[in-house]
Amino acid sequence: MSLFLTRAMRLISVTVPIHNELENLTILYEGVRTALDDLGLQWELILVDDGSTDGSTQKIEELAAQDSRIKAVILRRNSGQTAAMMAGFDHASGDVIVPMDGDLQNDPADIGRMLTRLDEGYDVVSGWRKDRQDNFVKRNLPSILANRLISFVSGVRLHDFGCSLKAYRRDVIKGVRLYGEMHRFLPIYSSWHGAKITEEVVRHHARRHGKSKYGLERVIKVLLDLLVVKFLERHMQKPMYIFGGFGVGFLSLSFACGLYALYLKVFCNVPFITTPVPMLTATSFMIGTVCILMGLLAEITTRTFYESQGKPVYLVRKKINFGESSEKGDFKA
Repeated sequence: MSLFLTRAMRLISVTVPIHNELENLTILYEGVRTALDDLGLQWELILVDDGSTDGSTQKIEELAAQDSRIKAVILRRNSGQTAAMMAGFDHASGDVIVPMDGDLQNDPADIGRMLTRLDEGYDVVSGWRKDRQDNFVKRNLPSILANRLISFVSGVRLHDFGCSLKAYRRDVIKGVRLYGEMHRFLPIYSSWHGAKITEEVVRHHARRHGKSKYGLERVIKVLLDLLVVKFLERHMQKPMYIFGGFGVGFLSLSFACGLYALYLKVFCNVPFITTPVPMLTATSFMIGTVCILMGLLAEITTRTFYESQGKPVYLVRKKINFGESSEKGDFKA
């Protein structure tokens, strides 16, 4: 990536999803203001109200009236952390985007160290809550196991995918769309775009106010989302390979079962009706045909996805002698 802007020229966008965090909002704002003002940085704090019902909406509006650097995005209903985080990204105008939680467990004072790592040439700095202040059985142990599984499946080696406190160069996540609970997989999406990723140990505080929104049920959601991410990584551009592979497998099984049914009928005098092999033949044939047809539909959908939005199937890091813009690099999502 081309030389990064000096700190004095950069605008830092801190994005925070908020859901029923009334007692934490003022402390959060003061922490962000102190940390970034002390660094002499230009900044904006984007508070995304995700359908709060405890008065957080009114408090956000009050804070925004006091400081123009606070930008409020009020969602119509509770859409979930990933959607709220995506709304923050969409409304951020900074050169660096720093998402964090609104429960005061992340420390804004760590942002400066993360920016220093960006200055070293990294595109993504992921927070690592090395000393987590959470219940070990309900939160820490499932997190450790999930992080190891995600690292193994994705090939992106991080200790803490679930830490919301991260720092991204804007170009890295431009155009990224997130769904479900996939905000934790942003470093993986970034690596697909050729980003250099590193970790930085950050502080983690016990929750002071409010109620945690996390539970063991999120483990299942993470596993299912990981399956989706792995599928997109390997088969996004050629979905026919996986659907067609299953289709050919079932059609081969159908052919083999058909031959076996004929063998039983001709050489062993076993009627078709007395064995399940003919039914297995027909079922396998239908499943194989459907898989191939689904693969064809997926191919059409993939081409529509790329061509309707003008999305390239390649990523350009830098171009030379193509005009002024090429010297800065061309990052296409």
